[in-house]
Amino acid sequence: MMEILMYAGLFIVSLGVLLKASDWFIDSAEQIGLSLGVSPFIIGVTIVAFGTSLPELATSIASVLSGESEIVTGNVVGSNITNIALVLGLAALVVDKIELEYNIWHVDMPFLWGSAFLLWFVLRDLHFSLFEGILFIMGIVVFLAYSFKSEQEPEEIERPTVTWKTYTMLIIGGAFVYLGADYTILAIRKLSTFAGIDPEIIALSAVALGTSLPEVIVSLNAARRGKASIAVGNVLGSNIFNTYIVMGVSSFFGKLVIPTNINELFLPLMVAMTILFGIMANNKKITRWEGVLLLMFYAFFFGQLIESAI
Repeated sequence: MMEILMYAGLFIVSLGVLLKASDWFIDSAEQIGLSLGVSPFIIGVTIVAFGTSLPELATSIASVLSGESEIVTGNVVGSNITNIALVLGLAALVVDKIELEYNIWHVDMPFLWGSAFLLWFVLRDLHFSLFEGILFIMGIVVFLAYSFKSEQEPEEIERPTVTWKTYTMLIIGGAFVYLGADYTILAIRKLSTFAGIDPEIIALSAVALGTSLPEVIVSLNAARRGKASIAVGNVLGSNIFNTYIVMGVSSFFGKLVIPTNINELFLPLMVAMTILFGIMANNKKITRWEGVLLLMFYAFFFGQLIESAI
């Protein structure tokens, strides 16, 4: 019992270190980018968007290196479901309705649907090849290239001054991201052994929820400040990056084991949630009642995870 409590504590602490270190790394990278004259838009679709997927990427690479690669797919699918069902659902519940300032069907939503459908078809044979990993990296390159192309006239920005402290925080942040991810996976491996639960179930639930905490916090704060549309952009960018970068990059570090229960329920559920998200956003608003519906889907998802664990 003491060992279970010890590794549960290690899981919570290492996940917390991972999330905090990600903040340090991204904040420092953002400051360095601005000091070099990079536009806020480019920073937004590269550094910040990549930052939302950094915890998922770090834990996934660590899981492949430690021989627990089945965690990767659970991490991606679980995080994408959590981002749509829980993050958007809570944001819509906090405000009366989420008003979108622009039509996300012009660029973002087709890319989100495309990433979800591609993942579904690629994993149908329970195999993720190196070629498919390269294809996914090409997918994120195409998304970024289109985002850069749609940027308006470059704006004059005030360049902040960065000191040695900024570069130090970048290095420290990167080091603690690695350590946090490594110990998170160690704790998952031990806890799943003690409890007799498949590691991918822990990845679909605890890891997915933990690595989605930054999105939850950012989205709820934005909703309270009347900028709930930020939550939608956050979810869109994070899910596209999760699918393409986390799956693609992780496959370069070793063979990915795809759990069979992912294809049976959780991946179709992720695709269904993505389609539902698109339908809800079609009229440029997501109402409180639609938020309740999203939370019902999250409750169903979590209930299925508990059933699988028992």
